[in-house]
Parts: sequence; structure tokens; C-alpha cells
Amino acid sequence: MADLQNLDLNLLRVFDAVARERHVTRAAEKLNLSQPAVSNALSRLRTALKDELFLRRPGGVEPTALALSLEGPVAQVLDTLRTTLADHAPFDPATTDRVFTLALSEYAESVLVPPLLEIMAKDAPRALVAVRHADRTNAMEILEAGTAEMAIAVLPEPPALYTRVRLLPEGFLTLVRPGHPLAEGPMTLERFTAFPHLLHSANGSRDGALDGPLTEAGHPRRLGAVVAHLGAVPDILMRTDMVMSLSGRLAQRLAETHGLVLRPCPVELNHTRLSLVFHRRFEADPGHAWLRRLLLSVAREVGPVPGVGA
Repeated sequence: MADLQNLDLNLLRVFDAVARERHVTRAAEKLNLSQPAVSNALSRLRTALKDELFLRRPGGVEPTALALSLEGPVAQVLDTLRTTLADHAPFDPATTDRVFTLALSEYAESVLVPPLLEIMAKDAPRALVAVRHADRTNAMEILEAGTAEMAIAVLPEPPALYTRVRLLPEGFLTLVRPGHPLAEGPMTLERFTAFPHLLHSANGSRDGALDGPLTEAGHPRRLGAVVAHLGAVPDILMRTDMVMSLSGRLAQRLAETHGLVLRPCPVELNHTRLSLVFHRRFEADPGHAWLRRLLLSVAREVGPVPGVGA
């Protein structure tokens, strides 16, 4: 059995990084160390624990049975230590160079990040926000892997170890090109479903928020296309007779930026809400708490979408 007195805390940090990344070079980059330094640390760990720990394979390394059994406990100990130290460390937005990694839906990124960065440019000029995509299918996986500090999307109730804060009650509005038959006149269900619809779905799903209510009302819609990225939406709408209904704030922004026509959505929907979800270990982290407060403030200031007449 290994003598714990011979184990350096930094060796456990190296073990944790290699276990998470399954790759020595990426682990070295994450730790801001050279690859030889990480390899040397692994050699010391192998000697202390009398086990190979990680076996080379194409594309990275594979943990041994001992490494797999240690992976969870080591990560938990280091996370607890980081949280405890963070709880007692001062946080000054003006001087921090912390990297905040956020997992956001494309809608959350479009609506919240621009005003967030505007404020941070003044209040936390050296901090960095790194955004990766998330939706209801992968947000919890990202948070559990520790590759993001918080997630914002339309998310279900998370497990008990996570905190959920609801943001931005949201209705839907409809976009069409100028000159489209729906650009004027009453927005009845008959007229609304007479044209093909464009659906934005990052994961490729063809089941949108409108489909259930439209089918129940006896007016199912026909999809003309499903796109993974919002960037393609304005040009598609300008070139076709497709109709698109989406979250009101984003619809308004696309209409103003690209000259699209904004119309009401004739479907009765329960308003959707973005949720901010994070692991409870971050609750007392001063930097994390500062960013949460800032995001909540930004969400409140985004404001409701002005009414659009029929």
C-alpha cells in the first residue's frame, strides 16, 4: 500500500487532469505545465502507487483498474479543496484574470452574452468568458464533467446536487420576409400553417414547441427545413416563403438586424423560461456568485418584447 506521506498534492492534480482528459499533452496544457513535467509526475505516481495507472493507446491513454477506482475520489477531494479555498479567497472583478466557462444554448448566447460582455469590459477587463454550446440533451453531462461552471438553456429540473434559477419568461413571435403573404393581414391558424416552416434545432430534432399545440388544434404544420445554426435563418427566410416562429427577443433582434417582418404567433403557448443551472459546490465561490448576479441583472434588463399588433 502506498504511503500517503510520499504523495505530493501536485501529483494528484496531474492525476486528475490526465484522468479527465485521457491525454497527457492536453492535461499538460490544462495545467500550464510542459509535457515532460507531467510525464515525470506520472512516473513518480506510478512508483508511489506501484501501478501503471495510465496505458498508452492510439489517441491518448487508458486508465488501469486502480486509476479508475481513484478517479472519482481524487476529483472529489480536489473539488472540495478548490471550493474551500475559493470561499476564503478575495475576488476583485477589476483585477481578476479568471476564465469563466459557460455552457449556453444558442438563444441564451445571443441574448445574454453581448450585454454581459459590455459590462465586463468595464468592470472586469481581464476576465475571460468562454462559451460552449449546450441544450437539454447535453447540459448536465457538461456540468458533471466539470467542463463548464454553469449552464443556461431551457432545461429540466436538475439532480439534487445542482441549483436551478429560472430566467427570462419568454413568448414566441413569427418572422417572414418582406412581401410575404403573411407580412400583412390576420394571423389565423389556417394562414399560418399554409406555408412551410423553418425550425432551428441544434440537435436535429424535428419536434418543435409549436407542433403539439398546432396538431391539437387540428392544424399541423409542414416543415420546410431544419437548421442547426441561427446564422443561416435570415438568408433562408429572405429567399423563400418559409415561416419561422421563435423566442420573441431573438425574433425581434433578427428582424431589426436583417430587415425581416415581425408578426405575432397565433399559437397559444406556455411561456418558456431559460434556466441557469450550476453545481452547489460553486454556491459560496465569490467569483462564481459575482457572475451569477451579473447574469441575473442582465436577464432582468433585457426586458419584455414590445407587443406586435395583428
